[in-house]
Amino acid sequence: MEWRGRRGSRNIEDRRSSSGAKAGGIGGVGVIAVLLVGYFLGIDVTPLLQQTGPQNSGPVELTAADIAAGEFVSVTLADTEEVWAQLFREQLGREYRPATLVLFKGVTQSPCGGASGATGPFYCPGDRKAYLDTDFFTVMEERLGAKGDFAAAYVVAHEIAHHVQNELGILGQANQLRQQVSQADSNAISVRIELQADCLSGVWARTASQNFGSISRGDIEDAVNAARQIGDDTLQKAAGQRPMPHTFTHGTSEQRARWFITGLQSGQIAACDTFATDKL
Repeated sequence: MEWRGRRGSRNIEDRRSSSGAKAGGIGGVGVIAVLLVGYFLGIDVTPLLQQTGPQNSGPVELTAADIAAGEFVSVTLADTEEVWAQLFREQLGREYRPATLVLFKGVTQSPCGGASGATGPFYCPGDRKAYLDTDFFTVMEERLGAKGDFAAAYVVAHEIAHHVQNELGILGQANQLRQQVSQADSNAISVRIELQADCLSGVWARTASQNFGSISRGDIEDAVNAARQIGDDTLQKAAGQRPMPHTFTHGTSEQRARWFITGLQSGQIAACDTFATDKL
């Protein structure tokens, strides 16, 4: 993915220099197991990571890698803004209001609760912001086997896709319904939300490739692989557990990859209606 030297977004809120405690004390496989449990269960496991080891509550010094990651996210966010403005105009006849993306290290706060590397990237409809600790890119590459710049771009695009859902009124309706049903049914709705975001990420990738010429076939393969590596079944296996479909909140690896490809091949927002199909 060619991104260096390209336009970045102004809608970046960089909290990394003043972020809160950085977890310590649990090393290697233990950290990754806790991260995976937190990710597929959708809970904040930061306290587990902070039970042992020192905490740093002072200023955080950004490394060269941190700076490069921030620039990469900014360029990717700018691409999403341009693409979704175009698609909203052409396919929906309406204006797209961009989201803000918050960069942080360790932990920070949001109206949806604490944000941390332990919960993975997420979108909060309460303030229309996406939250991302770029260390998650390292976890993806080194522990989950999701490598390449475009695999990281897929993560950004997926969270912005949740903002697209919010703009369309889908996310609010789905989350309201989740509060009225059983836990198993709530999880099932969550899966449809996540798979739709994967599909919308594919829609974005198609238009971005056409508009900017910065995305290669290999990049697309990286994104599809990333979708597979963060399926609920794959994450539960990586955490040493037997896959339990009733606990799935994001979809299987096969589903996530297939819905991304659906959006990529169609380029149409309407093709991503995961709520109107019996076959996920």
